Parts: sequence; structure tokens; C-alpha cells
Amino acid sequence: MLRRCTFGDRDHCKINKTILIVGETGTGKSTLINAMVNYVLGVEWKDNVWFEIVEEEKRSQTERQTTAVTVYEVFGCEGLRVPYSLTIIDTPGYGDTRGIQEDKLISGKLLELFRTTDGIHQLDAVGLVVKATENRLCDRQKYIFDAVLSLFGKDMEKNIVALITHSLGRPPKNALEAITKANVPCAKNDRNQPVHFVFNNCQCEVF
Repeated sequence: MLRRCTFGDRDHCKINKTILIVGETGTGKSTLINAMVNYVLGVEWKDNVWFEIVEEEKRSQTERQTTAVTVYEVFGCEGLRVPYSLTIIDTPGYGDTRGIQEDKLISGKLLELFRTTDGIHQLDAVGLVVKATENRLCDRQKYIFDAVLSLFGKDMEKNIVALITHSLGRPPKNALEAITKANVPCAKNDRNQPVHFVFNNCQCEVF
């Protein structure tokens, strides 16, 4: 199943950036996507409004919150926070109780999205969402990365970054070690660590 949610009208004369979000079930992908979209839309901490683009259902962490590959497109806000429009591809959390065949199915959906005429033909970054306290990654995310690298080539590795959630401001040592041990193909910084960005997942709690 593929869903597409569009905010605003696209101006093809302006730059668009596309990011693919991947991560295990329960890592906080939905909260992170909501925060990214609100940032692009120019929402401030002082504002009494918060756009919930992705519904954050309360389920077991072993049960997928997202059941379809979803494309979120945010147009018309170029220049508010970033100089481009944004497309976010949200994948169902892998590694839940539905098994490896379901993970392979997600990869197939991605391939279909990238190959169809009205699909996505550009990918600027891949964000691997990992909890700051995570000690070990499920090895089933490899199907997603295999699908991405098979389409966009090994050079895409330099555009794969870690998005560390549930961070309290301390260096995410556990998560970075888990990513390294799992041999996740990704960009590296000058200390040979995975390039990463940290988030505290509390953006929506004040609203």
C-alpha cells in the first residue's frame, strides 16, 4: 500500500529535496517526521499550534504504527526555514512481529515507488532512526538499504545519516556503536563515526 499526503502546491521552478526515513518499530519515527514538517512550516516554540502530519497511535512497540509507505510533500514554504520544498518518504517500522517476509514486502513497495512513472525519482538523503539508548540493531533493516543502494548505487552511502531519537543531550555512544556493529552503510565524520543528528522527541508535548 502506498499513500501520498501533499501540503501546498509544488512550484517546479524551485528546488525540492527528498529524504527517506527508516527505522525499527518504536523508535519514534512518527514524532520525528511531525517535528521536521513543523520546522519546515516555520512553527516556533512560542506558537500555540502544532501540526500533526503523522498520527501517533498508541500501540505496542512490537506492532507497526505505520502500515504503508507514505509520501509527505510540503510545498510553498521555501525560504521560511529551508530554501527548498521537502518530500519525506515514511516507511513502516521493520523488525516487528509480522516477520521477515513483511520486511521484504516493504522493500518491494519502495522499489515500486522509485520505478513508477508518477513515483519518486530523486533521493537526497536516507535517515536511519535509532533510539539513543539502543545497544543493538535488528539486522532486518538490510532489505531497505539493499533496495536503496540497488537503485541509486553505492555512492548513496555518503547520504545515509543517523537520526538519534529520545536523546537527553548526552553523546549517543550506545546508538553509534550499535550502528557500527550492524555494518550500516552510512556517511562518516572526521572521527570515523556515523554522521548523526540528535532529537529529544519532546517537541509536541508542550502543545
